[in-house]
Amino acid sequence: MLRLLNIELQKIRYNKSARVITIVYFVLITFIALIASIEFNFGSVNFRVADQGIFNFPFIWHFNSFMGAILKIFLAIVIVSMMANEYSYRTLKQNLIDGLSKKEFVLSKFLTVVLFATISTIFLFVVSMILGLSFSDYKEIGIIFSDLEYLLAYFIKLVAFFSFCLFLGVLVKRSAFALGFLIIWAIAEKILFGLLKWKFFKGTDVAENVMQFFPLESMSNLITEPFSRLGAVQSAASQLGEEFTKSYDVPVLGLIITLAWTFLFIYWSFLILKRRDL
Repeated sequence: MLRLLNIELQKIRYNKSARVITIVYFVLITFIALIASIEFNFGSVNFRVADQGIFNFPFIWHFNSFMGAILKIFLAIVIVSMMANEYSYRTLKQNLIDGLSKKEFVLSKFLTVVLFATISTIFLFVVSMILGLSFSDYKEIGIIFSDLEYLLAYFIKLVAFFSFCLFLGVLVKRSAFALGFLIIWAIAEKILFGLLKWKFFKGTDVAENVMQFFPLESMSNLITEPFSRLGAVQSAASQLGEEFTKSYDVPVLGLIITLAWTFLFIYWSFLILKRRDL
């Protein structure tokens, strides 16, 4: 496996655009720390974002995982480009001539996907730990290391999303078209959800129950938006007579569905390469 992973890392090493995009991704995650320094002035009222509890343990695991997942599109570009370049530069055919099987080729790509997700998760953990220790009001060990399931959800979400991008790269062969297909698929899921929610099954949970089995929606459901958990938001909602009853837990069913899609994306990638005349 190390041999396969090393082959892929060598390709990325000499791909300048891949290196730049990867660096941008990690820099943007680091920029989450800049949120702490943002201060708003409304007349005589000073409002600093860090003082609102977003960096409190254990809430920070939820908040940073959600924000970090939004930026995953940058690494997705690297994954899609990595696959598209195999066709453009004919390195795929050369690898097969050199003795690499199609199964090993797909496995090498998947190992790269897992490596990217692992490094990103570790990086997010370090950034969150530093921010939490610097700004959190709660620093007891038990509190610090609670809710770490959000990092697990973040990792699985990245692996699944990158596997989807890898599949599209294998299917379409061109990075621009693959990313375009990804955008179209995301829009299609939202349109379908809207039709089910507001037209065909209005006032029921049918839309949520059906859409949770779709790839992008299942990934999205792993980490619910964290903003409505903030005390200030909860207080404002109470004053308006509203109440948030949603669950913020990482859904076990969602994890299973997402892992199933991950397996399917990798398996389908292998089937396409197996049947395609290269």
